[in-house]
Amino acid sequence: MGVRARGWGWRHGTRAAWAVRGLDLDVADGERVLLLGPSGAGKSTLLQGLAGLLDPETGDEEGVLELDGVGVRQARVDGVAAGVARTGLLLQDPLSQTVLARCGDDVAFGLENHAVPRDEIWPRVREALDLVGFPHGLDRSTSRLSGGERQRLALAGVLALRPRLLLLDEPTAMLDPAAADGLRRTVGRVLEETGAGCLLVEHRVAPWLPHVDRVVVLEPGGGVRADGPPAAVFAAHGEALARDGVWVPDRPPARPARRPGDSTGRRLLAAAGQSVARPGAAAPAARDVDLGLDAGTCTAVTGPNGAGKSTLALALAGLAAPTGGRLEASDLLADGAGPLPHRWRARALAARVGTVFQEPAHQFVATTVADELRVGPRVTGADPAAAEATVASLLERLGLARLAGAHPFTLSGGEQRRLSVATVLATRPRLLVLDEPTFGQDGRTWAELVALLDELRAEGVGVCAVTHDAELVAALADRVLRLPGAAA
Repeated sequence: MGVRARGWGWRHGTRAAWAVRGLDLDVADGERVLLLGPSGAGKSTLLQGLAGLLDPETGDEEGVLELDGVGVRQARVDGVAAGVARTGLLLQDPLSQTVLARCGDDVAFGLENHAVPRDEIWPRVREALDLVGFPHGLDRSTSRLSGGERQRLALAGVLALRPRLLLLDEPTAMLDPAAADGLRRTVGRVLEETGAGCLLVEHRVAPWLPHVDRVVVLEPGGGVRADGPPAAVFAAHGEALARDGVWVPDRPPARPARRPGDSTGRRLLAAAGQSVARPGAAAPAARDVDLGLDAGTCTAVTGPNGAGKSTLALALAGLAAPTGGRLEASDLLADGAGPLPHRWRARALAARVGTVFQEPAHQFVATTVADELRVGPRVTGADPAAAEATVASLLERLGLARLAGAHPFTLSGGEQRRLSVATVLATRPRLLVLDEPTFGQDGRTWAELVALLDELRAEGVGVCAVTHDAELVAALADRVLRLPGAAA
């Protein structure tokens, strides 16, 4: 499935700047290409364009983007009509790719849309789920999946289509290390056995290098900066790419120096024997958790996919009631609101606990980035002048100033993640509960996020981060809670 781009560009209808512009690129049938570039360089936009998903009524397009000499949107229509998947796209946010209530039906959905014969559908569904190591049966409710399990389900849906060109947007970002290794081996095996091509977007690139034969670096604002075999690209451009935020092998971003702070054990939140269940689930996702969150310290929560980390985070943030055990806020955190965070009113909760969800778009309510940052301070009754100063500072610190007037849903995945973190920082809460806060970040934005969180920790804010990011744990965590494997 050959790719041809000539002067191609795309601009979202609500944006002044082009997401991609002036792109000239050729990818041969069966070629495996790793797409690199700083956060916001247009990598995800290119993948969506190749999948034929960019609607000309919602944005501006220029130039040519083709698959085997046919425009990408027409290629998609022709493929569906012929019962053939020319491309298979795994989106950065797997939740947006979940369609149906049962896992088996969700994987079968694309096959049914391509009019695959009925007697072929379920064998292909089972084969794809086995390929990705999906741990549940066909009848499992999609609402009961963790983020990492949902990512594997979405990949199964793509692989079941047997596309000639795989388009993978950060496929391991929500997976634990063992699951990520397994997924890379699966993708490599599928590419070897089928001869399919692949365009891959990943920030942590080193583990993928055995599975690709070419690296293309997109230049923010337009064009290709570097193109060639991985070793040649990194030898010629590695130092400059690392300075610009690309995660270059053997050149990790510098960890910000830890600031001295107050970590004298002033308790904010205490959990003893806590159990918590996912919405609609009978069994607890996490059981018998003992945990103390203190002012001026960072606690990292790690563990395999499905262990209940995100569900635990919702309970710690006061957004879900424990199903067992005890979870109480200290007087320092509660400040008169009572000991049970899940019973606090919304305004009281927002002023005391800041929460970043696993899917950042779930917390966006405004139509511009700047207005999104103003929501929290307005709800908590902050001084308007002080709030505006805080908004301006966060926009600048997190590289969002140029996007202040953009709609949050038009941002890249990494930009959305930074905005979701910024929205909770804008209210200056005493406790932060963050679910995968560094997802989708390039090296520069990763370092800035870590530095900002460390500043808050040093000022006495308690930080709890659910994460698979070993670099984040090493840079920021004072203690680590590892949850055991998934509950039934």
